[in-house]
Amino acid sequence: MSPIAEKHKITVEEAIEHLISRAENPRGLTGADIAGRVSATLNKYLLNDSPNAAHTEIEEFVHDIRADDLCLIVACEKGDEKAWDDLVANFDSTVKSAARKISSNNEDAEDLASSIWAELYGLRTDADGNKKSKLAYYSGRGSLAGWLRAVVSQLAVDQFRKQSKFVQTEDDREFENLANEVAASDHNHFATHGENPEELFAQGQAESDVSEALQVAIGELAAEDRLILKLYYFDDLKLKDIAATFGYHEATASRRLTRVQSEIRKGVEKELKTRHGWTDAEVKRHLSDTATSLGLNLETMFAVLTLAVLMQDFWT
Repeated sequence: MSPIAEKHKITVEEAIEHLISRAENPRGLTGADIAGRVSATLNKYLLNDSPNAAHTEIEEFVHDIRADDLCLIVACEKGDEKAWDDLVANFDSTVKSAARKISSNNEDAEDLASSIWAELYGLRTDADGNKKSKLAYYSGRGSLAGWLRAVVSQLAVDQFRKQSKFVQTEDDREFENLANEVAASDHNHFATHGENPEELFAQGQAESDVSEALQVAIGELAAEDRLILKLYYFDDLKLKDIAATFGYHEATASRRLTRVQSEIRKGVEKELKTRHGWTDAEVKRHLSDTATSLGLNLETMFAVLTLAVLMQDFWT
């Protein structure tokens, strides 16, 4: 982590103290307790690209950080049992709802939700015996509920990859980069190789192709259609709530979501064939086989992959 430049220190310190004062429940924390997290976030998302940012820009950036959510997470990291009780009480339903949305059955959803709390608490340790918790990656820039849904989704994607012998994720890789690290460095295509397609898929080439095709398909959607996807998959809104957001009937929202899902699937299939050299038979066989190996139907698999792509925008 780069240190805050001397010329910004006073502004940052004042902004951090104001952040603490904004929290309805600062949980006994001081500015010094959150200074490291806020400074790292400032460096990464503002000062690295704009080292000469104005004081007002820094103040506005810190002002947008969710004070109560950040204080809750930092307090949990410090071992505050009351903070942990509040985190579970307030967000267990969020975690379980996200787990149910991307799991094939209730049993898997319960297992996934339980795994999330273990990941957050930090049951694993590093080489020095320190706890490794994903709480360290919450910056306060977005809602804690949305971030937790991202944690659920990424853990689900990782588990699916492991179960289907996809490329393994590295324990020390930064959490927000998980959605980007989906394949090995060799990106050769089916059309130029005589190897068994199943072997190529297991090595990660096919997953990389699908991921790239999905990003293109989503990128070609209208802005409102992408927003609908985000509200449905990422923000976990019900169709009636999405309909109310845009001012139309729930049935219209349902039809629109169905249409967007269909466009994504068609776009992915087209991209796989035109850009990556997949044949019709390979598209049909490998997408179906992959979904089956994950214990999902094809629609659910596309939902999981779509969510992974949407999260790339969340982290960046």
